[in-house]
Amino acid sequence: MAKLTASGTPRMDKALYEAELAKLQTELVTMLEWVRATGTRVVCLFEGRDAAGKGSAIKRVAEYLNPRSARIVALPAPSDREKTQWYFQRYVPHLPAAGEVVLLDRSWYNRAGVERVMGFCSDEQYWRFLRQAPVFEQMLIDDGILLRKYWFSVSDVEQEARFRSRAEDPMRRWKLSPMDMQSITRWEDYSRAKDVMMQFTDTEFAPWYVVESEDKKASRLNVIAHLLSSIPYEQLNPPTVEIPHRPPAVGYTRPPRESQRYVPDYAAGVTLAAPAKKAKSGKSDKAGSSDGGSGKGKHGRGQVHGNGHGEHAATAEALAADNGAPS
Repeated sequence: MAKLTASGTPRMDKALYEAELAKLQTELVTMLEWVRATGTRVVCLFEGRDAAGKGSAIKRVAEYLNPRSARIVALPAPSDREKTQWYFQRYVPHLPAAGEVVLLDRSWYNRAGVERVMGFCSDEQYWRFLRQAPVFEQMLIDDGILLRKYWFSVSDVEQEARFRSRAEDPMRRWKLSPMDMQSITRWEDYSRAKDVMMQFTDTEFAPWYVVESEDKKASRLNVIAHLLSSIPYEQLNPPTVEIPHRPPAVGYTRPPRESQRYVPDYAAGVTLAAPAKKAKSGKSDKAGSSDGGSGKGKHGRGQVHGNGHGEHAATAEALAADNGAPS
């Protein structure tokens, strides 16, 4: 039985997803090699609601690509100086040179979305943007840039579920901001802003492509597959790199290890401590079950004295003494 999203959409099987993602990412590497070889320039805009899955999709697109040729651009809020510039000016320096792919995590369409809804721009600035955006994009395309625009669509129910999941996860809590909470209270305002944006900027030469993102796994595959299908790349056969034989050493003497500072072998401490902790945990569980206790130990579950680094350092030193210092 497939797992469901908060809105009831079936989630894609993880093993199937990972196998297909690997195939598509291999094709992305092939595509980028063609881009580099031909001097093609590609710009991909990733837009959509907060928590719609833009960032995770960009991460999968860029994961195995050469970062010198494929880069992610996620601009902060404009500075006071940038606010006085032509609106599109701050994005121009980030456009690609020959052989480059630029992935924009949000873009100039901030003006049509968050700036419009939150009142960060005037009516005059907003309507000027809607007139100029198609002209700006036509200029990019006329100059030979391949422009792709993706809008990630997510339901209000799924968005709120993702917000709540982030709030409880210390690794992703940083993604939440007071501005994100406005996505809930101003849901219909954002819907209206998106509809107007589409009306003015979904053009024949630079169309929007909507990515259904209730299931993030499926949306990642869909956007990568579409991007690949829209770029006329070809399989190239780069020359094989010959790995030379290492020549014999000719009198080099390595300086004494004591002359250099080494990072402590923290990993060795973790490795040595793991079996001991498992054994100790097993004994505690047995003791707890035999006397009717909870097995949480004397100080209760989860209590740790100190930061644990001393134990790891000591075991690391013991491992180094046993095995000899690493080369």
